Amino acid sequence: MKIAHLSDVHFGRIAYPEIVDVIVAEVNAMGVDLVVISGDLTQRARPRQFEEAVAMIEAFEPPVLVVPGNHDVYAWWHQPFLRLFRPLRRYHALVARDLMPTVEIDGVAVLGINSAYGWTIKGGWIGQAARERVVSYFADQEAELFKILVVHHHLLRLTALGKHDVARHAERMLASAARAGVDLVLCGHLHVSHVAAIESVAGGRRLVIASAGTASSNRWRDPHRFANDYNVIDVGSAAFTIEERRYHPEARQFRTARQTRFDR
Repeated sequence: MKIAHLSDVHFGRIAYPEIVDVIVAEVNAMGVDLVVISGDLTQRARPRQFEEAVAMIEAFEPPVLVVPGNHDVYAWWHQPFLRLFRPLRRYHALVARDLMPTVEIDGVAVLGINSAYGWTIKGGWIGQAARERVVSYFADQEAELFKILVVHHHLLRLTALGKHDVARHAERMLASAARAGVDLVLCGHLHVSHVAAIESVAGGRRLVIASAGTASSNRWRDPHRFANDYNVIDVGSAAFTIEERRYHPEARQFRTARQTRFDR
């Protein structure tokens, strides 16, 4: 099972004119079984930006599982009423109605949850319904399946990334994920590519967290200044690997920046 994990595409702030086409062509050529996009399809939730994001999604040959990010809700200064009461109206209309999408394929079960709400500024929020859905969904899956949770915001603070946002009620979500037997969390938001194994979650279960950098925007952040990244996850019966792929604009191609292997 091979998964391409993109995040923080940010149509409206694309770094290089060709980069989206390069991503689509590469993913379609490498035999990927599923594409996961963990939020921030747009820069300002404008119709044209969503239309460009949908065009990218439709250009992928494998199925795509997508969740929204905080940039996919209305801006405070533009539509304050909609920001508070119908923050994802355009996302619903132009991208997807389902905020908890699922995919089961080739021994892998994937669940996406929404952490983007109108009453937060840029940090996320994870409600009780999402936590209960994580437990109930994965409880219905066979024990030997590899279980993946997709969310835009981070669920805990990683020392290696310095000070950063963590979703409200993230600790409860981590406890639910551990109880549900989640193996891997795919997220974004920080625009920094980082892979870490967390041993000290509730119940003593190890979780691997793969945070994807910004796949295609010019909203780069230290320590990955001027870097665009996405991840490729290979899931085998005994182990899984996460390959972080970085864009080289002079060559117009992504190349392996780092690969990390974990036993199952």
